This record gives sequence, C-alpha cells and structure tokens, in this order.
Amino acid sequence: MQLIQALHQRVDALASLPLIGAIVHRQAREAFIANRDQNMFYGEHASWDEATAAAQAFGQAGYDNPESAQLYQHRTRMDPHDYPSLYWLTRSLQEGLRGVFDVGGAIGIKFMAFREPLSAWPDLDWCVQDVPAMVAQGRQLAQERGDAARLRFTDRFAQGEGLDVLFASGVLQYLPQTLGDMLSGWQRLPRRIIINTAAIHPEKTFFTVNSLGTAFCPYRIQTQASLVRGLTELGYRLRETWINPDKPMLIPFRPDLSLRHYTGFCLDLSR
Repeated sequence: MQLIQALHQRVDALASLPLIGAIVHRQAREAFIANRDQNMFYGEHASWDEATAAAQAFGQAGYDNPESAQLYQHRTRMDPHDYPSLYWLTRSLQEGLRGVFDVGGAIGIKFMAFREPLSAWPDLDWCVQDVPAMVAQGRQLAQERGDAARLRFTDRFAQGEGLDVLFASGVLQYLPQTLGDMLSGWQRLPRRIIINTAAIHPEKTFFTVNSLGTAFCPYRIQTQASLVRGLTELGYRLRETWINPDKPMLIPFRPDLSLRHYTGFCLDLSR
C-alpha cells in the first residue's frame, strides 16, 4: 500500500508541471474511463446531482444493470475490515436481536461471508436491500444454494422498518441521501446501526465518481460529524468507531481529498 501511495505522489507531482500536466491529466482520465477490473475514483463535485451527471458522461451509470450484478459472484469470504462489524453483529444476536436489514448487501455477500458464525442463530432473519438487478441475482443464487429460507431480498428501503439491526457495509457512499435522512420517515427505527467501510473525510463533505469496471457511480464522502449528527438527531448514541486500514481511497491529483482508510461505527437507539 505504501508503494501505491508513493506512485500516486509521483504522478501528482508530474501533474503540477506546466508542460506535462495536461498530458498526465488526460491519460488519467482515459485510464479511468477504460477501467474494467479496478476500483477507481476521479474528480470532485459539489453535489450528488453533479456527480451523477459526471458518472453518466463517463458511460453506464449505477449498479442497476446485469454486468454490475455479476461483480460479487465470488466475493463470499471475509475481508480483514469485516471483523469489527462481525463482532457487533454477533453481539447483537447474543443480546436477543434477530432481524438484520442489510442495506446495499448486493447478492448477500456478507451473509455468505459470515455464514459460519451466524449459524449459531437458526432463527436469524436477514434481509438484503439493493437495486433490482442485484436483488434478482441474489434471489436466484440464494435459491440455488438453499439459503432462501434465511436470506430474503427487497429493492425497497422501507421494507427494513421494524427490523432490529440496520447493517450498512460499504454502501453509505452510494446512497443519494444520507442515512439519517432516509431513516427520518420511519416510525420504528432499528435498535442498533452497524456501519462498516464508510467513506469519511476528516474535514470536508464532497462527491466524486467511482468506476467499478462495469459502471460509473456518484460517490458521497462525509465527515464523521455530519454522519453521526444525522443519526443522533434521531435518538441514537455512538457506541464505537473504528478504522478499516486495508481500504484507502485515492483520487488522482487530489491528495487532500484522498482517504488513507475507511471508517466504521456502531450506534444504539437510546429512546
């Protein structure tokens, strides 16, 4: 990771040279557009709508397409950054909470990754919410694996109301609204919120564009204060926060906007 960061620093230094800068910027943009198998970022935007327009200008936008739904076929193992969120999930189950609303859970990748530790609770209700293309793929695979009795899918965020735990792993940055805004209309809020791999900048809220290799997505970066404030206003209190050091976010030519790590949170409803 240090080698990658050093290479980016050298490229950023070249981009500042008058005669070379234009060439370096053009090549970086072309590489971003041509990307097929990397997780890449490009640009800074002031709003979600502005980032959405930029994503559409690059090509196919958003996760809701068959190509993007195939991305996670083999992402069924635990990553190092999953352990803090798994701790809070299993602790929730030990405390008697049973319904998990997995926002942006794709084809159920975390349910599959956590299969062994979750097997101790056969009455677990795990509901994945995602875009229609991802939901269709997830349902088909769950049927083929025999998971359909414990793993269900929906493309409607409102379907999670009433479940005990809201789990959001690597998804807040892809949502057109903040989580606090999305939950503000619910009458029955989840008792616990577990957030993993959130894109948190120490000082600034902004938007960029993420290339998945199959599509381009608007991407939200928040400050910790703004994320937590939006949830404490609904009655939550922060229990714990952690970093995901194995996940940086690098924006070409913008070291001031790039992230050295992502961040996780656990919050409990206090009212």
